[in-house]
Amino acid sequence: MNLITPDLGLLFWQFVVFLLLVFLLAKFAWKPILGGLREREESIESALRQADQAKLEMQALKAGNEKLLAEARQERDRILHEATSISNQLIETAKQKATDEGARLIMQAREAIQNEKNAALAEVKNTAAQLSIDIAERILRRELTDSAAQKQLVTDYLQEVKLN
Repeated sequence: MNLITPDLGLLFWQFVVFLLLVFLLAKFAWKPILGGLREREESIESALRQADQAKLEMQALKAGNEKLLAEARQERDRILHEATSISNQLIETAKQKATDEGARLIMQAREAIQNEKNAALAEVKNTAAQLSIDIAERILRRELTDSAAQKQLVTDYLQEVKLN
């Protein structure tokens, strides 16, 4: 089994594509995720501050405000649950987008590598064909410089033609 080791150029382009992928993810995926999480965190903190403030006001008005305190706690829980749900949904959406974009970039890189490989193989085939033609030309020139060899070659060709 013959292993093929990639050359330095291929490794360079793979590294460049990898860096491009990391750059694109950093630019388009991570910033929106972190921004959304930061925004959610601020809204949660704001909701918690509001709930705590309501709790302090209710303690000051302790006599008839037990009902308001229970409602504030329920509202806080609802907001936290909603914020958590939305945050999880944002994270999943961003992960899916990043995965899709990564898969697309990997597929493009694979296609580019395959195209380069095909071009290199075509070039090798063309070079081999040209070398074969050059060798045949040199052999024919050498054989045709000798008149005896030239007569023998003509005789052989005539016999081949008669047999066919």
